[in-house]
Amino acid sequence: MRKTALDCVYELAKKDPRVLFIGSDLGPEVLIEMKKEIPDRFFMEGVSEQHIVGMAAGLAMEGFIPYVNTIATFLTRRCYEQIVLDLCLQDLPVRLIANGGGAVYAPLGPTHLAVEDIAIMRLLPNMGVVSVCDSLEMKRLMQASLNWPHPLYIRLAKGGDEIISSENDKFQIGKAILMKNPGECLFVSTGVMTQIALKAASELEKENILCGVLHMHTIKPLDKETLLELFPKVTKIVTVEEHFKNGGLGSSILEFCNDEMPDQCIKIKRIGIEDKFADQYGSQNSLLENWGISTQHLCAAMRN
Repeated sequence: MRKTALDCVYELAKKDPRVLFIGSDLGPEVLIEMKKEIPDRFFMEGVSEQHIVGMAAGLAMEGFIPYVNTIATFLTRRCYEQIVLDLCLQDLPVRLIANGGGAVYAPLGPTHLAVEDIAIMRLLPNMGVVSVCDSLEMKRLMQASLNWPHPLYIRLAKGGDEIISSENDKFQIGKAILMKNPGECLFVSTGVMTQIALKAASELEKENILCGVLHMHTIKPLDKETLLELFPKVTKIVTVEEHFKNGGLGSSILEFCNDEMPDQCIKIKRIGIEDKFADQYGSQNSLLENWGISTQHLCAAMRN
């Protein structure tokens, strides 16, 4: 998924002279062809995340569309002030490509787990927050991002994930995709958790429990129209995300329901990470299992 995103930056840059790339100590092989062919729009700035956000803001003010890439925890925590003041306050079209959303860097421990990034990014006025489900959807997002007029946070998974999206989905930033029609039940997911939700729905179908899957690749702006249309038609809703339950997709949906259709709140159960730092090292899958984010746990949550 990361390679797809960066390859798309290169393709966009070849077509649009406003597009440029800014990275932070990402290694000599990253976008090496772009560095050779378009050196005046390729910048690798070293371990200086706060600087690259400010730099991107300045370039955006001059009419460029900067795509900034580094590790998600560094991009969100380390330079939050610059994102708030330089990007969001000025409402500049900078794209933040965040490597390792969720538990991708599980072997490196809690310092490298981007599990609060959705919460702190969606809090900011003007910032969009997107988490796609596979590399093909990433291509569609990157094309759509070119003309998005505001700052955009793009959360990347580990890559190599199963392809579940389709060209027929008609990707649009801010518009959810119903990947499986619901019966009485509905999973609402984002990012690669949509893959787990689809598997859980298939397992439950064997028990004659008919679950739909609503893929919300865009957490902000929230697709309120789809929620207003779909939620009253089902009786049970489970949200799932690779993120703290506090402040993430589930919280965003509950906030909307509380304001617009409070009778729907009682239907909703959230699956995510509890309010504590990870106390284990291991693989991404081992941490997800420990947090109760798996096909088995989703099935159990829906049955209950």
